[in-house]
Amino acid sequence: MTLILGDWLITSVQDPPRSDWGVRVTGGEITETGPTAELRERYPGDEVVEAAGRVIAPGFVDGHMHLYGTLAHGIPVANAPTDFWSFLDGFWWPNVEDALDHEMITAATEWVAAELLAGGVTTFHDVLEAPFALPDALFAQKEVVDRLGNRAILSFEATERVDATNGQLGLSENARFIEACRNEGNLVSGMMCYHTTFTCSPELIRQAFELACDLDVLCHAHVNEGTHEPQWCLDNKGMRTFEYYDELGVAGPRMLASQCVQLSARERRIIADRGVRCVHMPLSNGEVGGGIAPVPEQLAAGVTMGLGSDGYVTDAFEVMRGAFLIHKARLQDPQVMPACQVFGLATEGSARALGLDRVGRLEPGWAADLQLIDARFPTPPADHNLFDQIVLWRSRQDVTDVMVAGRWRVRDSEVLSVDRERLRARVVEQAERVWARI
Repeated sequence: MTLILGDWLITSVQDPPRSDWGVRVTGGEITETGPTAELRERYPGDEVVEAAGRVIAPGFVDGHMHLYGTLAHGIPVANAPTDFWSFLDGFWWPNVEDALDHEMITAATEWVAAELLAGGVTTFHDVLEAPFALPDALFAQKEVVDRLGNRAILSFEATERVDATNGQLGLSENARFIEACRNEGNLVSGMMCYHTTFTCSPELIRQAFELACDLDVLCHAHVNEGTHEPQWCLDNKGMRTFEYYDELGVAGPRMLASQCVQLSARERRIIADRGVRCVHMPLSNGEVGGGIAPVPEQLAAGVTMGLGSDGYVTDAFEVMRGAFLIHKARLQDPQVMPACQVFGLATEGSARALGLDRVGRLEPGWAADLQLIDARFPTPPADHNLFDQIVLWRSRQDVTDVMVAGRWRVRDSEVLSVDRERLRARVVEQAERVWARI
């Protein structure tokens, strides 16, 4: 049993931060929270981790990312994409995703998964699209993640853009992986996944949801990342994307829709009425010129919403700042998306969107997934400003220690059992292999 005692404790955004509180960890769970003095007196035989000068907070949950995306950071671009379709068809697919093999994928997985831990991200959902790396690409990733100790959901983005057979290989990869992880019962699990309406037939989409239902998991898709997909659906199906999903009968609580940037009023109603889960990626939406998702409106309608990096900028603090700022600018309203709400999206919100049980809070019976954040702010922290202090004035470098399922994975700002320079050299080598295709 371990007592972790800090200057501040954030249990969840439903409760105010508490000064001079700590947590008790037994096995992989939080078993008690309370004032520091009371915990010391009640459990004199426990190991004590002194976290003076730090905030004890739930670990971040990255609701959507592409680990392999790090291989493309800084990639040469002779002819820059001019719109979303040219980005996908003329650049991303041929130069990045079609190039990937297991060596590239595992190098990127190892580097980014370690970086996520170092920055307080205890859980992530990864979406891998590498049509020529099948089969067993997810199993190769899992070996790396198991060794590092992240909590993770890994999925393969099935697509028919190569051909129908490749689409079936992608669905099979997910199904085999989901079953394998379920039998092991560890921190890594799977999810059914396909790409979009414009790369997948209605038959494959229905099949993906049927498999998800049979396996009792969620089914993920990118939806309306820019204007391309809703226009494609209008041109080819006579209706917008979520209207099409509703007609197919798959829009519902089992659907996890990432991006959801360009939405009509009717599509927003479908999402809310059918209980579709969504993940918001403010920074990557800006990078690809997709637009700004109507997240405050979605939240007001009761939509289950998480926050993700998309593998673009994986510093969760930067992602939170993006969500905190851009919606205020779009709506010209400084009161929307307050810091506590954004922090909630990055923790419990993402966990709920991913269907994870008892992840994202630090309360008895919940997973002992936590981080210690430097609390030495330039102005006095208080219960009324602590979320603002963290969202606005902290970055991944301010995370000192990270625990996942009751086990320390980062101590004194160092990821345990990881040679960062070896990881860096390996991912650089594999990035050069990807870049050589151009």
